[in-house]
Amino acid sequence: MLASRPSIHPEAAPSAGLRGDVGDADGIETPRPSARIDPIAFRDGLFALRTRRFGKVCEMMIEKLTGAGRARNIFHDLFDDAHGERIEVKFSTVNASHEGAITSDTLFSAVAAASAPRAVAFDEWPDRSFDCNIQQVKPAEFDLLYYGLFFRDRVVIFRMRAQDLMEDPAILYCDRQHKGNVGEGQFHLTPRTIAHHLERYHLLDLSYRAFIELFDAT
Repeated sequence: MLASRPSIHPEAAPSAGLRGDVGDADGIETPRPSARIDPIAFRDGLFALRTRRFGKVCEMMIEKLTGAGRARNIFHDLFDDAHGERIEVKFSTVNASHEGAITSDTLFSAVAAASAPRAVAFDEWPDRSFDCNIQQVKPAEFDLLYYGLFFRDRVVIFRMRAQDLMEDPAILYCDRQHKGNVGEGQFHLTPRTIAHHLERYHLLDLSYRAFIELFDAT
């Protein structure tokens, strides 16, 4: 089980005690009596959250894991008071891409299929099609980027420094997202790119039970 406020400063390699328990094959173990919510319901609720509410949950998760404090301004999410570093938080859920174009012939079947579960398990990523866009990234406004993916069975967390976006061509960072938005860009986590992130920037995994326990311990 994770400590409630472990230190995971970027210069320190993550220890075994910081790696979230990925648990059983689906990462959604039966909750302990003290758990506030069933892990399956928690996971499904996270996947259903809209952008801003989902982003807030992710910020709270990273705050718990790092012990970071409130942001110093509106241009980053958290602040590491101990090391004087600005933190940005960006996450995405991993859903299998829809197949086929919507046409007059496929309209109703495509709409009906849209409500079917599409969450991808971690071990499935090499064989599934998905595109997770890490967007509205402004490297000049933060020092550390905590980013990651919510799979069906676990949360995979990565960490990089702002300069990595500019210096590592394998990230495929594009510094143009919207016309006129200078200094704001994006990159994509897909089956083609995720291996590089896992090899170079992977920090830790959390099962959904371990996620709950971060807050259940407070």
